[in-house]
Amino acid sequence: MSSTDPQVLMRSIIQRIATGPELSKDITQQEAQDGMRAILDSSVHPVQAAIFLIALRMKRETDDEMRGVLDALLAVTHSVTAEVDEVVDIADPYDGYNRTLPAAPFLPAVLAACGVPAVTQGVASMGPKYGCTHKRVLSAAGVAVDLTVPQAAQRLSDARVGWAYVDQSVICPALYALTELRTLAVKRPVLTTLEIALRPLRGKRKTHLVTGYVHKPYPRIYALLARHAGFDSALLIRGVEGGIIPSLRQAGKGYAYHDKGEEQDFDINPEQIGIVQTTRGVPLPSDLPQAARPGDDIAIAVDIDAMARAAAREGIAALEGTDGPVRDSLILSGALCLQHVRRYTTLSTAADAVRAVLDNGTALARLRAGAV
Repeated sequence: MSSTDPQVLMRSIIQRIATGPELSKDITQQEAQDGMRAILDSSVHPVQAAIFLIALRMKRETDDEMRGVLDALLAVTHSVTAEVDEVVDIADPYDGYNRTLPAAPFLPAVLAACGVPAVTQGVASMGPKYGCTHKRVLSAAGVAVDLTVPQAAQRLSDARVGWAYVDQSVICPALYALTELRTLAVKRPVLTTLEIALRPLRGKRKTHLVTGYVHKPYPRIYALLARHAGFDSALLIRGVEGGIIPSLRQAGKGYAYHDKGEEQDFDINPEQIGIVQTTRGVPLPSDLPQAARPGDDIAIAVDIDAMARAAAREGIAALEGTDGPVRDSLILSGALCLQHVRRYTTLSTAADAVRAVLDNGTALARLRAGAV
């Protein structure tokens, strides 16, 4: 961080970025880094922190501004190199799922069963959706969700486990401390885009990011940020609810880069690997209890804890060999990951490998090995 007084710096930044759609000015990468670091260090008032984040969004963040804010986050992130050659880092939506049951929390155990160490990350709850997150689902499934980063790294190198969940509260406590501020600000700040790139666990040789997107501008942005954060490759999937699992009933799109090169688009066709479904994702059970959310027109009013328990039951059933959309979700997303990290040359052979670990109980054993 520069030697400039944080109060003076933030005042200067706000004067430039918060002057309306026509007069607002961009700041440098270093200024963005120093401004965000002042927020993370609690060196400026929360009101100024909120203005900084919202003003950046309202004027549209530049690439340099996003790089700078990410640099500030990476500087206070706990990161460990696991004793494995490669790590797949799964960054699903931090604010969870509301319209479908999430299957992705079970993907790391599937990848581990296929010989690919994997980590997933997140929080228990985050706005604006306050949906069903990986932490809630895995907790309902009896998995350890309060590991330190070194403990998670150890699980990746454990031949019985090979995967882990690690929470933002331990990855980057200073960022996690801004949760209430982000809730009060209502609108998604740049932090929502950047927190997927914190890279808490690295492989000795390579680290691969897997994340999802909805809107067309984001593949370029995510690829740029992933390269800046040091990911050797990235797999970016246009997924259901912004997640990493594509639609099960229609062709989709994805982007990928390898060896920190330029991203390239590719098509995703579930029927290519024998998946034929009438639903995009995993339908919500019809008997989920409702929950009042006054004034919230983003999230569907369902009981999130009940939803997490339902997702846990469906996920475990899929790992026990039950057919259905959860199994197909794991086959499709698992195959995309395995082909991306070049364990298999075709999507079909990668899908066969996923089916094998689902059918022989290996993936279920990996999930149970991650139990509390």
